[in-house]
Amino acid sequence: MPLTPVSKSRRVLIIKLPIMWLKLLCVLPVLLGVSVAAQPLVVTDDNDQSVTLQAPAQRIITLAPSMTELVFSLGAGDRIVGVMDFSNYPPAANDLPVVGRFDMLDMEQIVALQPDLIVAWRSGNPRSALQRLQELGFTVYTAEPESLRSIASHLQRLGVLTGTETRANALAEDFINQLDTTSQQFAEHRLVDVFYQVWDRPLVTVGGRELINDMIDVCGGRNVFRQLGTGPKVNLEDVLLKEPEVIIASGSDENSPAWLEDWRRWSQLPAVANDHLYAIPPDLVQRHSLRALQGLDMMCQHIDKAR
Repeated sequence: MPLTPVSKSRRVLIIKLPIMWLKLLCVLPVLLGVSVAAQPLVVTDDNDQSVTLQAPAQRIITLAPSMTELVFSLGAGDRIVGVMDFSNYPPAANDLPVVGRFDMLDMEQIVALQPDLIVAWRSGNPRSALQRLQELGFTVYTAEPESLRSIASHLQRLGVLTGTETRANALAEDFINQLDTTSQQFAEHRLVDVFYQVWDRPLVTVGGRELINDMIDVCGGRNVFRQLGTGPKVNLEDVLLKEPEVIIASGSDENSPAWLEDWRRWSQLPAVANDHLYAIPPDLVQRHSLRALQGLDMMCQHIDKAR
């Protein structure tokens, strides 16, 4: 066995192993049943907190209807053990235990379900309750989606935590492609002033950092209350002064809210004079889920009619 000199005072013994032996050393842990530790799954949530799992989540609680939809979209719906009130899509979500509502979480039930991942909604869940869950040692991923593009981002991050990255990346790419196509379609169109009505009494609309505002922008519209914050309350006089060309309400063509028709009393409004009063099912425009593309399509059709 040859000796290779390194220096005058030291010699290092170099052993040349046959390639077959090297291959055997590589597979030896597998042959002996020794497991190699997998890399942890790490993402950053909307609180800029690092969220880490040692393995894909198997027991998930979703504390927002939109997050319930996203987890189902990833093919991991069968791992959800608890949901937020109003998590009604897909239909299978209706059979899951409800562990809270916007102002209260059933902490005892959540602890009893022993989730390995809790998907929370920052502005829709009690912050003190979320903090307490973290103190108890539960892994909490906090989401605060504000735009259409953020839907794709959450798909990808939840894909990491559920071990469904391939599906998540494909869905996210398709979502962005469809969004870009719609954006380009209306990019050069004339801006149309839009008033979106969330509720009647009090009169609630949408501000500039909300999903519906983003949809209006993509469709070549202009939210007349875009300068306001989230979920702003406005007065009738404010709306009349803005003179919207289109008024859209939370509802549907089959079940249009009665208060949408109330606008017909104000014939001086361009939206009323030209009969541009429309309704869109709220779940399609108020939830950050893949169905938002359906809501976007309806939104763009309604706005385009006013051009």
